[in-house]
Amino acid sequence: MASPLPVPTPGAILRHLKPVRRLAGRLALAATLALAPLAAQAQQGKGLSLIRDTEIEAILEADSRPILEAAGINPDSIEILLIGSRELNAFAAPGTMGFFTGLILESENPNQLQGVIAHEVGHLAAGHSARSGEMQRAGMQPFLLTMGLGVLAAFAGAGDAAIALMGSASQFGTLAALGYSREQESRADQAGLNILDRAGLSGRGLVEFFDNFRYQEVFQEARRYAYFRSHPLSSERIDTLRRKAETLPDWDKVDSEEAMERHRIMQAKLQGFLNPQRAIVDYSETDKSYPARYARAIAYYQMKEPDQALRLIEALLTEQPENAYLWELKGQILFEFGRTAEAEAPQRRSVELMPEAPLLRVNLGQTLIAMNDDAKLDEGINELRKALTQENDNAVAWRLLAEGHDRRGEDGAARLATAEYNFHVGDRQQARVFAMRARDLLTRDTPEWRRATDIVLTSNPSRDDLRELAQEGAIRSGSVR
Repeated sequence: MASPLPVPTPGAILRHLKPVRRLAGRLALAATLALAPLAAQAQQGKGLSLIRDTEIEAILEADSRPILEAAGINPDSIEILLIGSRELNAFAAPGTMGFFTGLILESENPNQLQGVIAHEVGHLAAGHSARSGEMQRAGMQPFLLTMGLGVLAAFAGAGDAAIALMGSASQFGTLAALGYSREQESRADQAGLNILDRAGLSGRGLVEFFDNFRYQEVFQEARRYAYFRSHPLSSERIDTLRRKAETLPDWDKVDSEEAMERHRIMQAKLQGFLNPQRAIVDYSETDKSYPARYARAIAYYQMKEPDQALRLIEALLTEQPENAYLWELKGQILFEFGRTAEAEAPQRRSVELMPEAPLLRVNLGQTLIAMNDDAKLDEGINELRKALTQENDNAVAWRLLAEGHDRRGEDGAARLATAEYNFHVGDRQQARVFAMRARDLLTRDTPEWRRATDIVLTSNPSRDDLRELAQEGAIRSGSVR
């Protein structure tokens, strides 16, 4: 990982549109994870990274929704976790499904990916992940949380904190410890096929996916993909699965062209960001399809050739002027290469096209507050506040809001926003420190002052902090007024 690390632009941190509840009462795997941009992740080389991308997660949600509904699980209760790694792996846990980018890139079509999703939902519906002693011993949830915080700290410029957090995530290798018995695998296979049947989807993809990796059966344990270490594969299991799947009514159903195009776009985007040199080769100039040109544009951007990237994006926008992702990408490239004034217009257009996407507002807000213009600064702060009404736990938005208030000389508001930032990245000590400072500067008994008090009380306050709050009457019967 290069040092020093740049602060990520929110434009690169493409987030899922649905409201998230990572800090609202449940221990989800995605809780306060680093919102690391695909662009930055591509620079980190091998290993695991945590990625958020609105477009890709929307595609994964579309693939997952009918399966979850058929399993009796509310899709809106499931967070999609996208993990940047060449490994072929996936997992399901209460409230979360995780997909490794290697798995997505290796799947040949949506039905194969849906087959894996159905298998993992089969485990989830049977409670296998919740009951797995290996999973509990592995401590995967606190590990992912810690690693995620470390990545975010690094991108925020806190190198020492990042090293400490990431160094403490000693269970990283234990993702493979999500192990299942062969009996559990067989039950999940059957449950997955039943779920696919109820969803009106073919089981062919699940059979084909496993069959494509049949050779893993003969490999030594250490040489297998992590997925097939935790999900034991055998020819007998595949053959049994095929016999059952072929009897179901939707065996011959194929993916729609629309679904195939979404899948190609998702793969092209991942290749462009994560493997730009390979993307330039795989998606040659002779390939005039949208996914190929999209991949090349992203790859040129990653290889620091913004003019080449922008030429391709302009051509794509001529064909798809209502594509918010293209406008967002154009603005992202312009901003990151120092063309801030030019970035404003495409970012505004992306917000117009997707007003319910909070990250696009964060993206625009950052550009506006970066301009040396008081009117733009005020508008930028308003855009950030709108984004935070949609997604209150967006740590990057809080950091940018702190910067905006600081530029306006609003010290109390700036410190409160900094406290919120630290609270949402998990640094409760700094959250408490800045919240106490904010309370000294904010008007007493305002909503902002009470929020600062709330942060203090939920951030492991010291006895001195509690004594001070009690003396001034901030605490009433053990709670904030």
